Amino acid sequence: MKVAIVTGGSSGIGQSAAIQIAARGAGVILTYGANRQGALDTVAAIEKEGGTAAALPLDVGDTGSFPAFRERVIDALNGLWQRDTFDFLVNNAGFAQMAMFEDTTEELFDRFSRVLLKGPYFLTQQLLPLMADGGAVVNVSSNSAMASGLEAGYSAYATMKGGLIVLTRYMAKEFSPRGIRVNAVSPGSTRTRLADNAFERFPEVIPALAAKTALGRVGEPDDIGMVIAALVSEEGRWITAQNIEVAGGYGL
Repeated sequence: MKVAIVTGGSSGIGQSAAIQIAARGAGVILTYGANRQGALDTVAAIEKEGGTAAALPLDVGDTGSFPAFRERVIDALNGLWQRDTFDFLVNNAGFAQMAMFEDTTEELFDRFSRVLLKGPYFLTQQLLPLMADGGAVVNVSSNSAMASGLEAGYSAYATMKGGLIVLTRYMAKEFSPRGIRVNAVSPGSTRTRLADNAFERFPEVIPALAAKTALGRVGEPDDIGMVIAALVSEEGRWITAQNIEVAGGYGL
């Protein structure tokens, strides 16, 4: 059985990716930050369909915790799947916050950097020796880092997400001798818990975002999760070093 690690699997895109990957027959190790119950709900949803999953705590903004996390991954692999390697890594965990350029503090900029760019970089580095040859990595970026998704108030956030797209290409280049594929997905506006449940708190923004989207609505987690699952599976076997915008034609 293939095994995937999905960071930020307690809600939204990460939760969907974990469930969709499991539906294709893989075991899943998912991580959570503050939302432990959401992670347990993801595990329960996978197990209900006959899959196998485990939830582990992880702060992707704390690189010092990564060696201990790696040991917990080894324990989970051995205990649940009798393996010492895994196959797929989805770097999804993160956060979003709007701040105009002139209002962005150095503290917020550094937090974006730690969580959205430094975290995926060094977590992947820590886990790479455990990844089986022929595996796959998907980095979850954002269309705010692309010309189609430029909106005022996301300069720092999008800078880190843009860096993740560049990192994706370098990972693909350097991991290719082992047959490991690396791609990024860049969601548009998606109904998740990001930005402190912004869609629930400000539902009035949804029609305006839908009006900017060619397909006439905002995204749902499964719109992104299914693409991630396809990229790590056989359907994506000849795709690497790509960034795929999954945004329903935002800005067309």
